[in-house]
Amino acid sequence: MAVKEVPDRSIRICADRSIRICADRSIRICADRSIRICADRSIRICADRGGTFCDVHASYPDPENPNERKELVVKLLSQDTANYKDAPTEGIRRVLEIVTGEKIPRGSVLSTDKIDYIRLSTTVATNALLERKGHKHALLITKGFKDLLLIGNQSRPRIFDLNIRRPAPLYSKVVEVDERVTLVGYTSDPKAEDHEVKFDADGNITRGYRGKGWDGVGDAEGPGEVVRGLSGEAVRIMKQPDSKEVEKDLRQLYDEGYRSLAIVLVHSYTYPKHENIIGSLARSIGFTHVSESASLLPMIKMVPRGVSSTADAYLTPILRDYLDGFFQGFDEKLKDGRLRSPRIEFMGSDGGLVDLNNFSGLKSILSGPAGGVVGYALTSWDEKLKQPIIGLDVGGTSTDVSRFDGRYEIVYETTTAGVTIQSPQLDINTVAAGGGSCLTFRNGLFLAGPESAGAQPGPACYRKDGPLAVTDANLMLGRLIPDYFPKIFGKSEKEPLDIEASRVLFEKVAEEINASNEKKLSLDEIVYGFIKVANETMCRPIRALTEARGHATGKHVLASFGGAGGQHACEIAHLLGIKTILIHRMSLHPYEMLSADLERRAYELQEPSSTFYTPQNRSGLLSRLDKMTADVRTELQKQGFEDKRIHIERMLNMRFEGTDTALMVLPHEKDGDGNEDFEAAFNRVYKAEFGFLLDTKSIIVDDVKVRGIGKTFDSLGDSVYTELKSLRSSNRVSRISASQADSQHSVYFDKVGRVDDTPVYLLDKLNVGDEVVGPAVVIDDTQTIVLVPESTAVLTSRHLYITLE
Repeated sequence: MAVKEVPDRSIRICADRSIRICADRSIRICADRSIRICADRSIRICADRGGTFCDVHASYPDPENPNERKELVVKLLSQDTANYKDAPTEGIRRVLEIVTGEKIPRGSVLSTDKIDYIRLSTTVATNALLERKGHKHALLITKGFKDLLLIGNQSRPRIFDLNIRRPAPLYSKVVEVDERVTLVGYTSDPKAEDHEVKFDADGNITRGYRGKGWDGVGDAEGPGEVVRGLSGEAVRIMKQPDSKEVEKDLRQLYDEGYRSLAIVLVHSYTYPKHENIIGSLARSIGFTHVSESASLLPMIKMVPRGVSSTADAYLTPILRDYLDGFFQGFDEKLKDGRLRSPRIEFMGSDGGLVDLNNFSGLKSILSGPAGGVVGYALTSWDEKLKQPIIGLDVGGTSTDVSRFDGRYEIVYETTTAGVTIQSPQLDINTVAAGGGSCLTFRNGLFLAGPESAGAQPGPACYRKDGPLAVTDANLMLGRLIPDYFPKIFGKSEKEPLDIEASRVLFEKVAEEINASNEKKLSLDEIVYGFIKVANETMCRPIRALTEARGHATGKHVLASFGGAGGQHACEIAHLLGIKTILIHRMSLHPYEMLSADLERRAYELQEPSSTFYTPQNRSGLLSRLDKMTADVRTELQKQGFEDKRIHIERMLNMRFEGTDTALMVLPHEKDGDGNEDFEAAFNRVYKAEFGFLLDTKSIIVDDVKVRGIGKTFDSLGDSVYTELKSLRSSNRVSRISASQADSQHSVYFDKVGRVDDTPVYLLDKLNVGDEVVGPAVVIDDTQTIVLVPESTAVLTSRHLYITLE
């Protein structure tokens, strides 16, 4: 009997009589014949380090009932250098103290003996890019292209600005490599297929190039060896890199203190050999990180490929340094990855979990918000109703919005902080408006953001002499209640929010505003004016995801999460014409990563193509997709996923001949022969994007791509809509009275003003089926939810289901 060790380490006795060892470590024999071993490793931890707060969620066995699991949430500031070095480590220390009942001094190395796994999402790389605090690195590029990435693609996002400020390149130095390869022939040749170089199955030339420019002697336009590239194109090697000269340049860079490199050579997407040679040489000299553009991103277009490589060389060392510091807070078992060690996993930008070896700067750009997208899609989508969902993630520094309509929307080119990166990411739009966004009055305008108070010093009410922020406004309006908010502020980390600090600064702003206006505004009106501006700012990216793409915003459900989401969700939904809001009972990114033992991993392969999409070529393209599909399935099976739990997406990157814009296309449907109709899908997507089709142009396939997603489960059971329908049909929905509230608080509402006796309910004290009518406030350890007048909320097992009239 074969024994196979796979990353999830469950022991499964399968049909082929193989035994698989996984990390659940619970001892039970299941219906699928799996045996799970658990020993005392039972604490499952997920941590989300955001710009302002770090949230840590833990799940562990109930000491009184080992078959049940209890949950624990710890919330702390992402930065508090006076009290701790690293927020996730400190949060995990507090979790271990609570669960084990043992006192663990700060700064001590934490034992992982009782930890099953740690899952981490972090904004370290994102912040390094936004703040331009990445790692110093050098760029090696083909001779003659020194300024290519500086010139870029000449795009002007703000075309009417008179003072254009071009973002500085990420690299610190450029070294030109005297090498060159070129493609044989030219793509605009009307008889390109007749003139091209012909190869046999082994890559040997059977007929040389016969088109315009042929020298009449060799197999191409001029001298040089001709080989077949990965894309099938004929490549002429004009000049090999001189290893001695390259080594000399690399040693000089090393002596100057460089340890990170980006290598970007012309046409390396189809002929990566020269990049591989230079990369191997650099590693032998001692460079700790080398980003080879062809290995990182085997796509045509040298500029985005090059920028992505420099971004990886810029961010990955910073991320690695942070992770090295994180691991120093734990015993050596956390990092060794052995069978008896706890797992450490990270949330990638595409919504999949990745291990330490595969986690890089490029894959972590959206590490923070990606977990929330996966979570709300999992908990809010109904396969029968198929009502699209808008995800609203209001954090401390920014608001992230996304859309889910049955499948995760993945984009392959995004621009962050002026840097255009090609890397698979969930389609998440971000706007600088969150709880920490600074509030200012300038030139007669109320402004919320884009500057942020962050966690250090934080908003004025954080007791660190910070500026006015959205959190201060919510506090002043009664939408945050100090008695219920975590008391983690001040030097002792035990003091509540300071409303007086907020009031003093708002009164100063109010004097300035009223001095410039004929109509005098009350303090509440001024404070709420800033909230209205913040709400409109948050609505902007939602409209870009919906109305700008032809989707009716009002037909969506709003799934709100993030620490500040509940304070703004009702008013944002009203502005967008949305009638239904879902707020998860534990509205945290780490909970979404932990939810139902979430195991969603993505693995993808991509190859260049440069082929016309014709009936003659389609079978060849499908054959390549079939081979890549098999390779992707094999890899995910090695990671422990059963074949039925693997979802495959096959894509072609297509464009019209003569155009520059390629679209990554999923097949439209299968025809009678079982083959995907990529042409119909491309035409549909292209017309939706640009409003017209170039019917007279041929279609070119630039790349072939296969993406596999492995999941340990398909759903969490009945959806919230089905559950609510069942509750109503069985008369288990009952309206609760204000007398059942935990307290009353004065809260300001638009068009109503102050409601001094607004009831405050504790979410943990409500029962499934309880109905709360606004105006009201619902609070638990992770969020404050404001129910505006003319709103109704029903508590289900996982959500607060809010309806607006």
